[in-house]
Amino acid sequence: MSLPPILTEPSQLDALAADLAGETCIAVDLEADSLHAYRDKVCLIQLTSSKGTVLIDTLACPDLDALKPALVNPEIRKIFHAGDYDIRSLFRDFGIEIRGLFDTMISSQLLGEEKIGLADMLNKYYGLTLDKKFQKADWSKRPLSEGMILYAAEDTRHLHRLCDLVEEKLEKKNRLFWAKEEFEILEGVRQNESQGPFFLRFKGAGTLSPRELAILEELLIFRDNEARRRDCPLFKVMGNKSLMELAKSAPVTPQGMVAVEGVSPRQVDRYARALRTAIEAGQAVPDKDLPRYPRSPRVVKDPAVEERFALLRQWRKEKAEALELDAGVLINNATLQELARRHPKKEDALTEIPGMRRWQRGVLGEEIVAVLKG
Repeated sequence: MSLPPILTEPSQLDALAADLAGETCIAVDLEADSLHAYRDKVCLIQLTSSKGTVLIDTLACPDLDALKPALVNPEIRKIFHAGDYDIRSLFRDFGIEIRGLFDTMISSQLLGEEKIGLADMLNKYYGLTLDKKFQKADWSKRPLSEGMILYAAEDTRHLHRLCDLVEEKLEKKNRLFWAKEEFEILEGVRQNESQGPFFLRFKGAGTLSPRELAILEELLIFRDNEARRRDCPLFKVMGNKSLMELAKSAPVTPQGMVAVEGVSPRQVDRYARALRTAIEAGQAVPDKDLPRYPRSPRVVKDPAVEERFALLRQWRKEKAEALELDAGVLINNATLQELARRHPKKEDALTEIPGMRRWQRGVLGEEIVAVLKG
C-alpha cells in the first residue's frame, strides 16, 4: 500500500473541498492526542472518497472552513465508525458540523453483532487484520512515521464496503430506519464543558465526608494546575484512586504519603510539598464553609412502579433474545424506569417518555402498553 498524501497547505484544502463537493460518500476518522496532552486536540483527519485516501495535518493547517460545506451537506454521506468522540471533537476544535452521518458501529449494535469494534468487524467479514500498535501514539508529534501514516489510512480505507454490508443487513432486518434515527441524534452531540467544583466530576466523591471533600477538592486543583503546566493528561500527574486515598487519610509527611496505596516514591519526591499544601488547605476550611456533595431527593419506592419495572425488564429480556440484540441496545433501563413510573395506557402517550426513540415506539409500543396493562 502506497502512502497517502498529507495535506498541510490551505490551497490543498481548497482543492480537496472542490473534489468532495462532487462526492456522494466520504469515510471519515481522526486522531487526537488525548493520552498525551492536558487538553486533547485533533491532530490528523483521514478522509477516503472515490478518489482515494488523504490525510489532513490539522496542526499545520488548522483552518478547515473550506471543508465545512461538504461535511454539513446531508446529500453527501459521511461514514464513521464510533463517531461520537469524532463529532464532538470536530465541532469543538473547528466548528465543523456533520450531516448525512452513517455510523457503522451503531449499525453493528443494531444488527446484534457480538463484537462491534472496527478491527473485529473487518476481520469477521473480510479476514483483515488491523495493526493497532499506534492506537496510543502521540499524534501531535511531527514528522509522522511511515507506520503511523499507514495506520491512520487503514481506519477509513475499508469503511465504504463495511457501510454497504451493514446497510444491506439492516434493510433485510427492517432496521435501517432504527439506525437513521440514531444517526440523527448522534449528529447533534457536543462537548460537555462542565462547571463547578472538581469533585462534582470525580467518581466516588459522594462517599466522602464534607472535610474529606474539602481536601479532595484542593488535591484536584493541584493536579489540574500541574497537568496544565506540564501539558499532560491528569492521570499522568496522579491517578484518581491515589487522590481518593490521600483525601481520606490526609497525610502531611512524605512517609505518610508514600504509605498511601497507589502513591509512588517518585510522586512523593516530586510533589510532597504541593500535596501537603493542598491537604492542609482542605483541613483549614472552616466547618461552616465545608462543601457538601449534592444529593438527589430521596425517592420513596412505589411497589406498583417496582412491579411494572420488573415486568418490563423481563419482557425486554425475552424480546431482545428474540431479536438477537443486546437488551440495553433495544431499550435502556432509564427509559424502562420512566415507562414504569409514568405508566402510559395508550401508544400515543409514549411520545411523552423522555429519551424514547420513534423507532422504539413504532416497533415496541404495542407490546410495552400490553405489558403495562398486566
